[in-house]
Amino acid sequence: MSKPTLILGACGQIGTELTLALRSAYSAEEIIASDIREGKPALMDGGPFELLDATNYEAIEDVIMHYEIEEVYLMAAMLSATAEKFPMRAWNLNMNALFNVLNLAKEGKISKIFWPSSIAVFGPDTPKLHTPQQTIMNPSTVYGISKQSGERWCEYYHKKFGVDVRSVRYPGLISWKTLPGGGTTDYAVEIFHDALEKGSYDCFLSENTQLPMMYMDDAIRATRELMERTPEDVTVRSSYNLASMSFSPSELAESIQKEIPDFKMSYAPDFRQAIADSWPKSIDDTKAREDWDWQPEFDLKATTKAMLQNLKQS
Repeated sequence: MSKPTLILGACGQIGTELTLALRSAYSAEEIIASDIREGKPALMDGGPFELLDATNYEAIEDVIMHYEIEEVYLMAAMLSATAEKFPMRAWNLNMNALFNVLNLAKEGKISKIFWPSSIAVFGPDTPKLHTPQQTIMNPSTVYGISKQSGERWCEYYHKKFGVDVRSVRYPGLISWKTLPGGGTTDYAVEIFHDALEKGSYDCFLSENTQLPMMYMDDAIRATRELMERTPEDVTVRSSYNLASMSFSPSELAESIQKEIPDFKMSYAPDFRQAIADSWPKSIDDTKAREDWDWQPEFDLKATTKAMLQNLKQS
């Protein structure tokens, strides 16, 4: 049984697929998509849509009252690479949008929040391998600083006001349905498009830069599974580590070459290399597995096959 649900940032990479998945699983009329701009026809035509600025408290409140919203997924954010170019705009969007939904929950106008964090909360001092749930963070990017701050505020609002807010630290996400939106792991999506269209890809990270990654289907399933658990099951109110696979650009290129033998890869690292170098190589997500039985389904081989097959058919 679904509850009236609002998705802020529904036209982004994660928001689009999350909206479609929730509408498929529940009543489409009760999943209200919103964004500051319109999205793909499948999203616009599949259920209610509102043009909405996630930093406008009164506008969000009006939509919540109109649709009698109970749950909010706050997917609106400025990602790592873009945020480095526009630091104050990124901070204002990422933090003010979160405060808006936390305060609406504090006032009893919504009952549950999902807010995504990221591996960007970790920094150069963080253990690189099997990064634990609780560890040194020290993020070195605007995006990471905003996500770490958000985690602290989520935990504070839960402890102080009883707000039911839930979160996962997404790794890099790979999707064929939507283009990436200015993140440091965007190469892992762009490479599939270029492999099919050009037969080659010029990567903005160096060949051995290993990062935690995840196929979008797993990320959406993890989000839904966490939101469906009882409050008692959710013991982490900052954000859960979430893991699936780790690979480097050269390993991804090799996986693609097994499907497209003539594919060529070159490397021209840019400013995103320093961001990637500050992040973990692999993640320990034991707590998510213990608390809500998290298990990924896609490895690198399965992800490569799914991406190429779906892009060919799209």
